[in-house]
Amino acid sequence: MARTPQLLDHRGVPVERATLQKEIATPTVTGLRSPMPGYPGDGLNPVRLSGILREADLGHPARYLELAETIEERDLHFAGVLGTRRRSVSQIDITVEAASDSADDAARADLVRSWLKRDELADEVFDILDCIGKGVSFTEIIWDTSTGQWQPARLEWRDPRWFGVDRIDLRTPTIKTATGGEEPLPAFKFIAASIKAKSGLPLRSGLSRIAMWGYMFKKFTERDWAIFTQTYGQPLRIGKWGAGASEADKETLFRAVANIAGDCAAIIPESMKIEFVETGSISATGDLYEKRADWLDRQISKCVLGQTATTDAVTGGLGSGKEHRQVQEDIERADAKALAAILNRDLIRPWMQLNFGPLPAYPRLVIGRPEVVDIAQLSTALGGMVDRGLRVSQKEVREKLGLSEPAAGEEILGPSARPTPPEPLPDAPAHDLKGERAKFEGGKGALRRTTALNAEGAPAAISGGNPVTQAVEALADRLEAEAAASIEGMIDQAETMLATAGSLEECREMLLAGFPDMDSGALATVMAAAMMAAWGAGRVAVEEEAGG
Repeated sequence: MARTPQLLDHRGVPVERATLQKEIATPTVTGLRSPMPGYPGDGLNPVRLSGILREADLGHPARYLELAETIEERDLHFAGVLGTRRRSVSQIDITVEAASDSADDAARADLVRSWLKRDELADEVFDILDCIGKGVSFTEIIWDTSTGQWQPARLEWRDPRWFGVDRIDLRTPTIKTATGGEEPLPAFKFIAASIKAKSGLPLRSGLSRIAMWGYMFKKFTERDWAIFTQTYGQPLRIGKWGAGASEADKETLFRAVANIAGDCAAIIPESMKIEFVETGSISATGDLYEKRADWLDRQISKCVLGQTATTDAVTGGLGSGKEHRQVQEDIERADAKALAAILNRDLIRPWMQLNFGPLPAYPRLVIGRPEVVDIAQLSTALGGMVDRGLRVSQKEVREKLGLSEPAAGEEILGPSARPTPPEPLPDAPAHDLKGERAKFEGGKGALRRTTALNAEGAPAAISGGNPVTQAVEALADRLEAEAAASIEGMIDQAETMLATAGSLEECREMLLAGFPDMDSGALATVMAAAMMAAWGAGRVAVEEEAGG
C-alpha cells in the first residue's frame, strides 16, 4: 500500500495532524503558562535594567518581555507611536495572487480570499505585529476540519513568555512544557513572527529593547519634575522657638509645621536666621524638565516611526513634513512586506499543503496600499502613444484606473463624434516634379488671360458715343492694369515656392505656411472697384436699351 508522503514545515519538523486539532499554548492556573504578569519596571534603575537585558541575551527573556509590556502601559508616547506603526499595517487591505492562471490555482486563491473577509482579521494581524515591539510574537492557529477540509478557524495571540529559544543558536523558537522543559514548536501550528528593528538575534531586535533606556531616563525626569512642582507650589513654613524651649517643645513645634502641608518645613531658634538663595528663574528651571522629557519623546519617535513631524509637530524646515511622511510610508511598506512573508510561510503554505499536499507553487498574500495613479497624466500619455501605434492592454489600463470589465448588455461610454478629416493630398513622386511645374506655367498663363478684361467683350457691349460709357471703358482699362500687377506679384511668389520645393507635398506645405503672408490687399481693392464699375456699366447698358 502506498504511503502518504510525510509533510514537513520550513524547519524540517514533521507534521502531526492529531496535534493540530487541539489547542496547545493555553494558560494554566499553575505551571509555567500563568497569565499573571510580573512587574520588573517597579524601582527600575540602570543596574536592574542591565541585568534584565543580560538575562534575555542568555535565553531567559521572561523579565524582558514583562518589562516590554510595562513600558507600553506606562509610557503614553511609546504606546502611541508603537500603536500607530502597528495599526497602519493592520488596516491595509490584503490581496491574493494565484500561483498561475490554471483553474485549480485560481480556486485555491479564491479560497484564501474568502477567508480574508473575516471581521476579526484586523485584530489578529495587530496581535501578530506585537513582534515589532518585543522582537518576537507567537500566534496559535486554531484549525477547523468540520467541513472535511483544513481551514484556519481563528488566530489566537499567545503570551511570548510561554515560549523560549534554543540555547545553542538563540534563534529557533521553542515552547515551554508543563514539566518545565522546552521543545520545538509543532509544525503548522504557530505563526512565529519576527520583524527586526536591527540585524541580530530576534530578542535583541525589538523596538522595546531600544526604547527601554529612554523610558527609564524619562521616568527619572518625570519624578524630579513632580517633586519640583510640588515643592514650588507649597509655601515655606518656619517655626521659631523661644529661649529655654525643651526638646519636647521643639518636637511638638516641628510636628505642627510639618503636618500643615508638604515637606517644606523647618524649625529654628527665634534668634537664628535662614537665608534662601534662588538659582534663577523658577519658570526656567521648570522648563528644563519639560524640554528633557520632550527630547526623549522625540528620540523614541525617531526610533519607532523614523521621524518626528507626524507625532511631535516638529517639521524642522520647509517641506520636511512631507519628507517625514514619506519616511513613515517607507517603514510601513517594509513592515507590510515582512508580515506578508511571515503569513505566506506559516499560514498559507501549511493550509494548502494540508488540503492539497506539496504543490509547485502556492497562493501568495500581498499587503500594500494601492499605487496612486494620476488619471489625467496617464490618459494624456496613453492618448499620444496609442495614436503613434503603441499597443496597450485594456485590462491593464482598467486595473490601474480601478475600472471593471463592462458586463454584457451594459451601457458603455464611447468617444464623442469627431469631424472626418480631409483626405491628404497624395505625395507626388520626385521624378514628376517637372511635369507639375509645366502644368503650373500653363495655369499661370490662363490665369493672366482671364484676369485681363476683354476689350472686345464687356467694354464693346457698352461702347458708343455716350460720355458715361466712355468713362466706364476708361475705368475698366485702368483696373485691368492694376489687377494684372497684383496678380503677377502673387503668381511670382507661388512660382518661387514651386521652384525651391523638392516635391509637390513640400510645395503644398510651403503654400499653406506662406499664404497668410501673401499681400492680397491691392488685389482686393481692385476687385471691389471692378465690381462697382461692372455694376455701373451694366446699368448704363440697361438704360440705353430701354431708351433705344
